[in-house]
Amino acid sequence: MGARAQYVIVENGTWQRHYSHWGANGIINDLLPGPAAATRCFRAGREIDEWLDDVWCEGAALVDHDRRVLLWCASYIDWDEYAAARTVLALTWPGWDVRFAHDGLGDLTHHLGLGRDLSRSPGWFETFVPDRFAYSEDTDPRSVVSLRLPDGGVRAWGSDWEPIGHLAGGSALIDFVAASPGTPVLTDMPEGGVHFDPQTRTVSLWSVGNVAGVHDWPLPGWEGWALDFRGDDHTHQAGLLPADFPFPRAPLTAALRRLGDGMGTPPPDIDALLAPAMAAPGPAGTTPVVNPAALTPHDPATPTPAELAALRTALDALSRPEAQVPSSEPS
Repeated sequence: MGARAQYVIVENGTWQRHYSHWGANGIINDLLPGPAAATRCFRAGREIDEWLDDVWCEGAALVDHDRRVLLWCASYIDWDEYAAARTVLALTWPGWDVRFAHDGLGDLTHHLGLGRDLSRSPGWFETFVPDRFAYSEDTDPRSVVSLRLPDGGVRAWGSDWEPIGHLAGGSALIDFVAASPGTPVLTDMPEGGVHFDPQTRTVSLWSVGNVAGVHDWPLPGWEGWALDFRGDDHTHQAGLLPADFPFPRAPLTAALRRLGDGMGTPPPDIDALLAPAMAAPGPAGTTPVVNPAALTPHDPATPTPAELAALRTALDALSRPEAQVPSSEPS
């Protein structure tokens, strides 16, 4: 199956597409060292002249050097990993507008002025007739759903569905939500949330993952409703949740540590190590010899020692207790 990724590099008014069969698994690690390292890595992938589709593409990135914009997405990412990556990217991509591509490849093609449908077939967004609500009995649900009640109060539930899945059933889903039993208090941040307000006929949605189709509003079954899409900002829903069902607060220390573990140890600077040896005089009548294996050139698809060292410095600085921002707080 693979973990297919598509990359777009924009530079000097032109753009090229590249492909990696396994790239989606490591797209965050590829981005963290900064724009120069990411560009080299993505250009090492096979250049292609077509777009993947939203079914097969599990990760994507667009690096626009002309406008200093980074768009990226990954299909499988939890809240802590996303929040940690966002925090690091703000340091390693200084001066860049770094955004998550919530609409997947649609956001990339839209950025290029090509619309959002190049990677999608007509009727691609799958809808269903709801007969239940998949409330979660776990303390780490995939989503949180909240509902404004007729008396003005708000109830909330954990859900096993991804955030965009709650919109695929249309407004008829709300009756099943309202009839659901209570669910446990959260111990982990969800990947997204949905708030329904029948009085104002408004749906509010946030997510740290892919919500492809969200810009095609109104989706079937939501005619006459407004969509309040908040990107990755959960704070609006946080302010609506009842006091006995809050979003949890947890530092990003563990997630930052995992990112650092995934980067490994920067390799030594070979030139700096060899220079003293080459400069040292040999015995009379001899010539200094250097092991050719020590001169293995740097793989341009990987970060340089300097780039890895700078990333490590950023991770270490963010991991200090005084630098910590709780993962359920806005950055």
